[in-house]
Amino acid sequence: MTTPPHPSGPPEQERGPATPDVPPGPPPPGYPGAYGYGYPSYPGYPMQAPTNGFAIASLVLGILIIFWGITSILALVFGYIARKQIRERGEGGAGLAVAGIVLGWVGVGLWGIFLIFMILGFVFSGY
Repeated sequence: MTTPPHPSGPPEQERGPATPDVPPGPPPPGYPGAYGYGYPSYPGYPMQAPTNGFAIASLVLGILIIFWGITSILALVFGYIARKQIRERGEGGAGLAVAGIVLGWVGVGLWGIFLIFMILGFVFSGY
C-alpha cells in the first residue's frame, strides 16, 4: 500500500536540503495555509497627538500654589506658550494648558491679596 504524495512535495529526506540562495515558492493551490485562512485582523487604534510638554509643565507649576509668585507666573507663561504651540502643531494637552493658566491666575490673585494685606498691615501698624 502506497501513500499519496504530499501536496507540498516529497518529505525533506527525499528531496534533499534546501539551497539557501533560492527562496521557497508559494505553496501549491489546495494547501491549507495557502490562502491565509483565519480571522481578519482588526484595524489599529488611531494615532493620538502627542501631549505638549509646556502644557504639562503649566499644570504642574499651577498646582504648586504653595510657592505662589514664581510658580504661578511660570504656569501662566508656560500655559500661554503651550496654547500657541498646540494651535500651530495640532498637539494634545489643550485642557492641561487651560488648567495651568487658571491655576496660575489663582496663584497670582492669592499673591496679590497677600501683598495687599502685608502693605496694609505695615501701614496701619504704626511703623
